[in-house]
Amino acid sequence: MEILKIKKLREDAKVPNRATSGSAGLDLCASISEPITLEGGATAVIPTGIAIALPSAEYGAFVFPRSGIAVKHGIGLLNSVGVIDSDYRGEIMVGVINQINTPYTIQPGERIAQMVIMPVSMMPVEEVSDLDETVRGAGGFGSTGKN
Repeated sequence: MEILKIKKLREDAKVPNRATSGSAGLDLCASISEPITLEGGATAVIPTGIAIALPSAEYGAFVFPRSGIAVKHGIGLLNSVGVIDSDYRGEIMVGVINQINTPYTIQPGERIAQMVIMPVSMMPVEEVSDLDETVRGAGGFGSTGKN
């Protein structure tokens, strides 16, 4: 069995865990010494106090918003999904944004995001002069209809 290695970088850091046995994501917690209040539209980069080592380049760690804090309080991620490469060993930081007008205070140790470990393809890249034709072709946003 492959193992995700986690190193605490701060004493107050919480090792990520799954809320239930069926949870896909590991909860990432704020490793801060005092609360941080985000006014509407404000952003912050929240440290988690941890670093990870993925088992190989065939995996990536992806940071997603937690649905509860997003739906109930409007707290999302600045980059929609954070990507942690297999060779990164620095502290995992979470860029957050308050997407609504009501201030929200992040508490020390609060679960602020979730990290999902997923396989990634390391296929080679090849530049070509032509691509194969498909029914859709170059049709972009909305090209397949409203529904």
